[in-house]
Amino acid sequence: MDRGKSAVLRMMRRPEMIVPAGMTRGPLKRCRVGRLVAACAIALACCPLAGAQSPADLVQQAKIISNTIPPPASAPALPDYIISPDDVLTITVYGAPDVTGEYRVSPTGHIALPLLSAPIVAAGQTPGQLSEVISANYRKAEIYLHPLVTVAIKESRVHAISIAGAVKRPQIYPVFGKTTLLDVLSQAEGLADDAGSLAIITRGVIAIEIMNSTEACGGASKSASCDGTFSVDLSRLTETGDPHLNVDLYPGDRVTVQRAGIVYVVGAVNRPGGFPLKTGQENMTVIQAVALAEDLKPTAARKNALIIRNNPAKGNGREEIAVNLTKVLEGREKDARLQANDILYVPDSTGKKALHRGAEAAITAATWGLIYHY
Repeated sequence: MDRGKSAVLRMMRRPEMIVPAGMTRGPLKRCRVGRLVAACAIALACCPLAGAQSPADLVQQAKIISNTIPPPASAPALPDYIISPDDVLTITVYGAPDVTGEYRVSPTGHIALPLLSAPIVAAGQTPGQLSEVISANYRKAEIYLHPLVTVAIKESRVHAISIAGAVKRPQIYPVFGKTTLLDVLSQAEGLADDAGSLAIITRGVIAIEIMNSTEACGGASKSASCDGTFSVDLSRLTETGDPHLNVDLYPGDRVTVQRAGIVYVVGAVNRPGGFPLKTGQENMTVIQAVALAEDLKPTAARKNALIIRNNPAKGNGREEIAVNLTKVLEGREKDARLQANDILYVPDSTGKKALHRGAEAAITAATWGLIYHY
């Protein structure tokens, strides 16, 4: 109670508050008195509670509060990196620039270091273990008294993610920890023009071990990314940025981006060629193919177009499907769907072609006649 009274007395002896410009002292004084009375009431009410609690009680309350706070969820830990043959190591011996450098692990798993009479076994050890072995060898040979050695991994063929298929730069992407699918696609400089809508991901040994140790992959409702092989819809990932589709990848995983099929348009069209199916689109229609080929030529035999499709069941391994482009373009016939590797062939009409050539010759002669006349 004495501590409460002393606190009240200290508050009463506070210096005068500064009166802002434009404000009279009377209202400010009444406001200060009201706040002082409220502060006194709170202080007197809290004094018995503070006096009744001992330091031991306060410590006990703190323990109770800390026990009620749940511990943070721990992320699955990556296993220690194990050095493999053909790895490139950066070995640093502080104070010894002649020894510091890059060393490739031999196919037998050894490395040869300067000033040591015998090679050291590196494969099968972690970087920390190898640094201790190197330090012990230099001490044993009495070359360095207390060598400080660090080992870092610069390149690794085993601890990497391979990305192949319809990407601009297929490669083996060195990675020593967890990464994501979008990061790997970015490392490959994005998707190729003929990329399909699916990426097939095959898990490596490290990823399988980590997935088996997580709770998300233990129940019956586990996600598809827990399987050894699964697919990801790239069109949804790139358009919506869904974080569930941007799956985590680990060393040893393999990503294969499927190629979209190509539809070929040849014959009496303005721009013949092969046109890849758009990402997320399994097929295109005949009208869409004609539009990509920049329409038909005036000499096209529209009623005699053909779709040439691979069909192993046929005798020659393919079938020909007749298409009447006149009826299709007028909407009187169904717009057929083309499949991957289909060929839409639009033949030339011989009569139309001859007539068209005659008209071109007449226009040319008339033009030269006008030029000669002037």
